[in-house]
Amino acid sequence: MALRKLRTIGDDILHKKSKPVAEIDDKTRQLIDDMLETMYHANGVGLAAVQVGVLRRILVIDMSENQDSPIEMINPEVLHNKGEQQDREGCLSIPGKSGLVKRPLSTTVKALDRHGNSFECTLQDRLAVAFNHELDHLDGVLYTEKATDIRDNDEEDE
Repeated sequence: MALRKLRTIGDDILHKKSKPVAEIDDKTRQLIDDMLETMYHANGVGLAAVQVGVLRRILVIDMSENQDSPIEMINPEVLHNKGEQQDREGCLSIPGKSGLVKRPLSTTVKALDRHGNSFECTLQDRLAVAFNHELDHLDGVLYTEKATDIRDNDEEDE
């Protein structure tokens, strides 16, 4: 595994749409491992491949307390969204900022795992937020384009 450089706001690649992964091979699995290591090192809970400069439809999420339960998705597709929630989001690509974003309360997803096996899962609450945030990255959309009340992280809530 290796740390990859995080792309931050101002880098044009963050506004490009990622391409589907055509073949899942050792290089793809290495990218996933590198993404996880980079995300954990940066104390993040989610990362899209574009955030490390790779325009492929791959994302990882791990909201577990011990960073030991990663969710890895290749070519994720939303099958169904339900409900709505609004919460404050931040992003490794936009350090020091956060904003209020409306997201689905529940999202049912179809994706491939690192071995090319198709799976479906339903993500709820904060996990649904993290997934939809990372999915937006794969489409070249930053949360700041959907957010209200964008603040510096050191500002106090009123």
